[in-house]
Amino acid sequence: MKDVNVPALTVFVLFFLLVTVMGFLASRWRKADDALHLDEWGLGGRSFGTWVTWFLLGGDLYTAYTFVAVPAAVYATGAAGFFAVPYTIIAYPLVFLFLPRLWSVSRVHGYVTPADFVRGRYGSKPLSLVVALTGILATMPYIALQLVGIQAVLDVLGVGGGENANWFVKDLPLFIAFGVLAAYTYSSGLRAPALIAFVKDTLIYIVIIVAVIYIPMRLGGYGHIFDAVGEKFSAPKAAGSLTVPENKQWTYATLALGSAMALFMYPHSVTGVLASKSRNTVRRNMAIMPAYSLMLGLLALLGFMAVAAGIGKGDKKFNAQLSVPQLFENMFPDWFTGVAFAAIGIGALVPAAIMSIAAANLFTRNVYKEFLKPAATPADETRVAKIASLLVKVGALVFVLTMDKQAAINLQLLGGLWILQTFVSIVGGLFTRWFHHWALFAGWAVGMIYGTWEAYDIASPATKHFGGNSAEIPGIGELGYIGLTAFVINLLVAVVLTLVLKAVKAPEGPDETRPGDYSAETGDDELKNAPEPVSAH
Repeated sequence: MKDVNVPALTVFVLFFLLVTVMGFLASRWRKADDALHLDEWGLGGRSFGTWVTWFLLGGDLYTAYTFVAVPAAVYATGAAGFFAVPYTIIAYPLVFLFLPRLWSVSRVHGYVTPADFVRGRYGSKPLSLVVALTGILATMPYIALQLVGIQAVLDVLGVGGGENANWFVKDLPLFIAFGVLAAYTYSSGLRAPALIAFVKDTLIYIVIIVAVIYIPMRLGGYGHIFDAVGEKFSAPKAAGSLTVPENKQWTYATLALGSAMALFMYPHSVTGVLASKSRNTVRRNMAIMPAYSLMLGLLALLGFMAVAAGIGKGDKKFNAQLSVPQLFENMFPDWFTGVAFAAIGIGALVPAAIMSIAAANLFTRNVYKEFLKPAATPADETRVAKIASLLVKVGALVFVLTMDKQAAINLQLLGGLWILQTFVSIVGGLFTRWFHHWALFAGWAVGMIYGTWEAYDIASPATKHFGGNSAEIPGIGELGYIGLTAFVINLLVAVVLTLVLKAVKAPEGPDETRPGDYSAETGDDELKNAPEPVSAH
C-alpha cells in the first residue's frame, strides 16, 4: 500500500472544496431571467463573452485526460505522441470557417444542439436522431476518461486504501468527486463549469510554466533530458522513436487531420460555442484559442522529463498514464504537488460537467421532445435535461468501476471515429442544401459500420480488439487513420446517392433556414422579422 502524501492531499482537497463552492454559487452568477428554460441551464443563457467563452472552451477541450495522456504518449512512444499539437493547430483555422455560421443559424432559430440544426436544415427526423445518438455515444467514454484522470491522481496520492482494500473504500474518493460534480451540474447547469474553468485553466498554466522551468533545473537541463530520451528510443527493440518512422507518417498525418475535423463535432465543443453571446465572440475565440496549443506543446515535453527522471524505469508493468502524476510527486515540493494534482482533478470536473450537459441537451431536444413528448414545455425540457445529465454521469461512473481502463481508452478512440461521421451532415449543411437527407443517412451508416469493423479487427498487446486506430487505406496501401478513411467513404456514398435520388426526383424535407440566417450577428431581430421558410420540395 502506498503512503498517503498528506501535504499534497491537503492542498488538493482545499482546491476541490473551493471549486465545489464556486459550482453551487454559479447559479447566482449572471442570474437567469427564466431558470426553467433549456437555453439558461444548458447554454448559460447564450450570454458568455470572449474571455468566459475562452476559458470555457479551454476547460472543455483540454481535459484531465489531455494532461495525463498526451505526455504519457510522448513518454511511451516519443515523436508519435506529439500528434495532438499539430491537430489542434489545424483545428482552429478549420473551424473558423464554419462555427460562426453554426452560431448564427442556431441563434436565429433557437437551436440548442447540432442535431437541432440538422433537423431544421434537412427536415429529417431520422438523420437528426442518428446525429444525436452518435454524439451521446461518442461522449460517454470521454466522460469516463475524465474519471480515469482523477483516479490516476488519487493513485499517486495514495488515497483509496490500496489494491487490496475493500472496493467501496478504494473507490470512495471517486464516489465523492462524482457526487459533487453531479450536484452542482444539476443545480447550476453550464454556468458552473464556466465559472470553475477560470480556476482550472489558471492552475494549469501556472503548473505547466513552473514545470518546464523548475523540473529541467533539477534534472540537469534540457540537454540532459534529450540525451536521456535519445538513449531510451535508440535502444534495441525500443517501443518508440524520436522521429516519426517513414512507414507511420501517413498514420500520423491522417490522425492529426481527422482529429482536427472531429474536435468541434463533439457535442460539448458545440455547447461551448453556442453559449457565446455573439458571432464575433466565436470568431475572436477561434483566433486566440491557439494559445492553448502552445501550452499543449509544453505539456507534451513532460513526457520526456519523465523519461529523464527515470519514472517507471525497469518496471515492465508500469502504467504510462501515471508518468506525469508520478513525475510531479517526485520533482515538486509536496505542497506544489497538491497544486498540480488539483489542476488535473479540476481539469476532469470541468469537461465532465460540460459533456454531461451536452449529452443531456441532445437527449432532451432530439429524442425526448422529438419522439416522446413533442408538446414538452421549456420547463419540461429543463427538468428532463437535468435528470439525463445525472444518468449520463452515472453511466460513466459505472463504466469506470466495472470495465478495464483500456476499454475506456479504446472506446474513446472509437468515439473520435464515430463523431467524425457527422461532419458531412453538419458542416456540409452549413454551406449547401445540395445533399439529400437519405444520402447523408446512408453515408453515415456506411462510415460507422466500416470504421467500427476495421477497428474491431485491430489487436494490440493489451487487447484482442479495438487495439488501435489505423489500418490500410483502400486504394493507397498506406496505413492511415480509420476515422478519416471512413469519413471519405461516407462522403462518397452521400455524393453518389444524392445524384441518384435527385435523378429520380425523390422528395426532400423542408429547409426552415434561409441564407441570411448563416451570417446573422445577434439573432433576435432576424428572428422577429424573418419571413416564413421556403420548403425544399
